[in-house]
Amino acid sequence: MALKNVVAHMVSVANAGVVALTKLPVIGPIMGRGFVVIAYTGRRSGKTFSTPVNYWRSGDELVIGVAMPDKKNWWRNFQGAGAPISLRLNGVDRTGHAVTQRDNGRVCVRVTLDDKV
Repeated sequence: MALKNVVAHMVSVANAGVVALTKLPVIGPIMGRGFVVIAYTGRRSGKTFSTPVNYWRSGDELVIGVAMPDKKNWWRNFQGAGAPISLRLNGVDRTGHAVTQRDNGRVCVRVTLDDKV
C-alpha cells in the first residue's frame, strides 16, 4: 500500500475516533466544546461530505482553523462567496453559511449560523 493511502487511512480512522468520542454521554459534551462535525456539498462532485473539525467562537460566528491547508481540500468549498454548511452543535443540528479566509498562508473558515427554528 502506498504511503499516501496509509496516511489517508490513518486520518480516516482518527476522524472516526473523534466523531465517536463526540457522541459519548459523558465525554461528548466536553469534546463538543472544541469539536464539531461539519457536513457540506463538494463544489465539483456535488457529493455530501462530513468531517470533524476543531472550532472556536468569535461573537456570533464559529471559526474553524485549517491546519496544513495546502494538504487539505475541504475548505476550498467555501471560497469566494462561500457555501451552505450543516453541523451538529451542542447536540442540535444547525445550518449556516461558511466563507474561507486566507491571510499570509493561514486559512480559516468563518461560519455564520442561521437563526434557530
